[in-house]
Amino acid sequence: MLDISASSVGTRVGVGLRGPYLSELPQRRPALDFVEVHAENYMDFGPAFDRLVAIRHDYPVSLHGVGLSLGGAERLNETHLARFRELIDRVDPVLVSEHLAWSIVNGTYLNDLLPLPYTEEALGLVARNVARAQDALGRRLLVENPSRYLSFVDSPIPEAEFLAELVTRTGCAILCDVNNIFVCAHNVGEDAEDYLEKLPRAAIHEIHLAGHSAQVIDGRAVLIDDHGSAVCDGVWRLYEQALRIFGPVPTLIERDRNLPSLDDLLVEADRARASHALAA
Repeated sequence: MLDISASSVGTRVGVGLRGPYLSELPQRRPALDFVEVHAENYMDFGPAFDRLVAIRHDYPVSLHGVGLSLGGAERLNETHLARFRELIDRVDPVLVSEHLAWSIVNGTYLNDLLPLPYTEEALGLVARNVARAQDALGRRLLVENPSRYLSFVDSPIPEAEFLAELVTRTGCAILCDVNNIFVCAHNVGEDAEDYLEKLPRAAIHEIHLAGHSAQVIDGRAVLIDDHGSAVCDGVWRLYEQALRIFGPVPTLIERDRNLPSLDDLLVEADRARASHALAA
């Protein structure tokens, strides 16, 4: 397994590369340290892939998967793994990541990243899937903490400890999504700063920052991780705490809905870079 770690992108800041930016980025060449794409959007190796390869000449690329279903009880889809491996071989990304979630049942893909209970049985299944993915992809995998809206009745292992044990068993790393921690703290009553403190520091190879929305459901305010707005002040403050704990980890600004101008996205990247400078 080839280990291209966070040191490959250093203490740097990037943005999520969505469709509208594919043509604008090569023309403008803004001061970004890396870009990240959803791997499944490029596995057909069509025109979008060709544009990504052109961008790869100017910027390091990180691949973020959304379809492996690492938290599922079923074995990983070997066809999907093979296509992911081909994409890795052709793009040579600096980081490869996926989610601590499941999205497949009986061979049917669900259009969501669903949470799982944190039990010993679930830990064994996820460890099996992560180990298989790393073997097949030839890279260390970064596993991202999910957003959650409800707590399972039977989920005895705290999420941060679950991730720490997953690192111990598989040698994977962690993609720490600070917005997801903020959302979960509100929705299920966790202590966000305590969560950060319990993560294994050496295993944090990337941080994600994103926006969320608030909805009232059954009379209760619920934060929804929709990546449809700018990073809020509370998440920025939690990010600064994360940097104090982990150091200036490579950071990505994510935006998947209500896409802003590239200039607005770069403003957020500059703010993350300024936070890096204070944490260094």
